[in-house]
Amino acid sequence: MNQKIKLFSHPMSRGRIVRWMLEEIGQPYDVVMLEYGGNMKSPEHLALNPMGKVPTITHGSAVVTESAAICAYLADAFPEAGLAPPLAQRADYYRWMFFSHGPLEQAVINHALGFELPPGKSGMAGYGSLKSALDAVEHAIQGKDYLVNRRFSAADVVLGSQIGFGLRFGTIEKRPEFERYWSTLAARPAHRAAEAIDNALLPARN
Repeated sequence: MNQKIKLFSHPMSRGRIVRWMLEEIGQPYDVVMLEYGGNMKSPEHLALNPMGKVPTITHGSAVVTESAAICAYLADAFPEAGLAPPLAQRADYYRWMFFSHGPLEQAVINHALGFELPPGKSGMAGYGSLKSALDAVEHAIQGKDYLVNRRFSAADVVLGSQIGFGLRFGTIEKRPEFERYWSTLAARPAHRAAEAIDNALLPARN
């Protein structure tokens, strides 16, 4: 696939996850920065992402939204980067990538917003409770640098981003396993490069 990748993003968004993934695959890409409440809701962007949000990528005629889906797509589109395990070894890869983007993110955001499930209704939520979601993640990474087969993969980009963001902003409790796992990922050159680029784009604070 030799088509150019274009990332539609904002430096204070989940687009940071995709930027990291793009730096990991090492392919050239262009970036279009959009503004909340502005051109993110433009007809041109709504034609790509009807939700009017970021991140969104285009790759040739392909359009992909949702950060976990984008990371999975890029890992498959550029297999030479080695960011997806062989198909026969993808059980944990898929499991934890989509757990991160689904139940874990829902649990963290709902808790941060002060939403409490009514008594006896935890079974209706995919995450059950924030504690149970965090316990599941802690078990998955126990004693591991990486989620799958001792090799870094796109699943670590997705889960690591959730943990790193949560630790930074206090939405995930600072368990030793979370801090150990994140410290390994945060030291990766591609992550540092992506962070530097997006941090430089942050609006100036007076």
